[in-house]
Amino acid sequence: MTEGLQRSRVEPGERYDVFHTDCVARDVVDHVTSRWGVWVLISLRRNDLRFYELRESIRGISEKMLAQTLRALVEDGLVWREVEPATPPRVTYGLTGFGRDIGEPLTELFDRITRRLAPPNAG
Repeated sequence: MTEGLQRSRVEPGERYDVFHTDCVARDVVDHVTSRWGVWVLISLRRNDLRFYELRESIRGISEKMLAQTLRALVEDGLVWREVEPATPPRVTYGLTGFGRDIGEPLTELFDRITRRLAPPNAG
């Protein structure tokens, strides 16, 4: 009996059961839509950034949370990580093709929301 198990991979043309608690795709959705995952993907949409640049671009995120979020997104295949040997090491992050595919609708959503809001000076 396998109906209670979610396979880690599906056959071509099939879909993941994202409502199943063990679904791999569900984990990716959770990481993307986490409090900081969305902001990391949006911040990397235009340029690859070093860790400190990413931290500066996302106001309010701690180094610990940024590191955890990046680790999850790298493991999910949405973000790549490159370490340049130096003292201290220079670590750069960017979006993979999969990350760009996922980040594009998030950026569009962000743009739609900001277009609909009143300008900050409007009263």
